[in-house]
Amino acid sequence: MITAYYYSPFYMFWDPTYWLIIAGAVLSLLASARVNSVFRKYSGVRSRTGMTGAEAARRILMSQGITDVRIERVNGKLTDHYDSKNKVLRLSDSVYDSASVAAVGVAAHECGHAVQHQRAYVPLTLRSALVPVANFGSMLSWPLIIAGILLSWNQTLIMIGIILFSAVVLFQLVTLPVEFNASGRAAALLADNGILYQEEVKDVKRVLGAAALTYVAGAAAGILQLLRLLILFGGRNRDGR
Repeated sequence: MITAYYYSPFYMFWDPTYWLIIAGAVLSLLASARVNSVFRKYSGVRSRTGMTGAEAARRILMSQGITDVRIERVNGKLTDHYDSKNKVLRLSDSVYDSASVAAVGVAAHECGHAVQHQRAYVPLTLRSALVPVANFGSMLSWPLIIAGILLSWNQTLIMIGIILFSAVVLFQLVTLPVEFNASGRAAALLADNGILYQEEVKDVKRVLGAAALTYVAGAAAGILQLLRLLILFGGRNRDGR
């Protein structure tokens, strides 16, 4: 027997599957706290070579024969990223001029993405191709799901919304090997180019490992959310059966 609350458009906000969302949120918060804690710790450890994040990035790119990537400063904390479209490596205020182990490690990680781009690393190419699909899904998935609920449980709209949300989750999953590979490249490049000593490279691995947890937590949260949507709406028709 189907109880009455299945017909309420607000059921999805208080049903037991909400624990899946709570679990995802907790994982994300823990991962964020971890990366901030580790970055703060190793931001206070100066590299023995005294090389800044920007200087380390220049040396790494030159060592890989990459001469067409600009290095720029970007405002914010941990806003570092590699812009493959414009071939720009952007380092945050806390990384660009800092000679800390953490800053050099983050700069090297972004260089890892530049190397991936130069060498046509397949997961990076796939992730780049998924960007417009993921952006589209992120923008429209929830409005379609909510519209489907409000329009007498329109299953078509709900399922289209779930499919679009699945594209977002797929993007998050493809991101994982890209990030892990960039971190692995970073550690090797720092050691090979004499930018950090071996014991400092171990510290960098701790910083980048903590950062990777944020991507893992994000993907886990996305999977849990998708699972919740499938539990709530999968196979349900307008009559609630």
